[in-house]
Amino acid sequence: MGHRPRRIGSQGNAVNKAELIEHIATQADISKAAAGRALDALVGGVCGSLQRGDSVTIAGFGTFAVSTRAAREGRNPRTGAVIQIRKSRTPKFRPGKALRDALA
Repeated sequence: MGHRPRRIGSQGNAVNKAELIEHIATQADISKAAAGRALDALVGGVCGSLQRGDSVTIAGFGTFAVSTRAAREGRNPRTGAVIQIRKSRTPKFRPGKALRDALA
């Protein structure tokens, strides 16, 4: 009989950071403190790379990249007045094939 990974969160509910850290600690057989540091290092590495304009690809999971939105006109929903929306950079995530297949 194979080992099934423990499910984190329940269907329809979001998983919080503490639950994710507990899952990492259990699956990697490390302490929760080490799992927390590993998660923080991953998030920090992805954020730092995106700030420099680089993309981050995790094989089997997906790619994080930065997308630039052009400046444009918009409308204030309250007054209907035309407003100028500045150019902005926003993070994007494109799931990898393994992740897409796991959800199919």
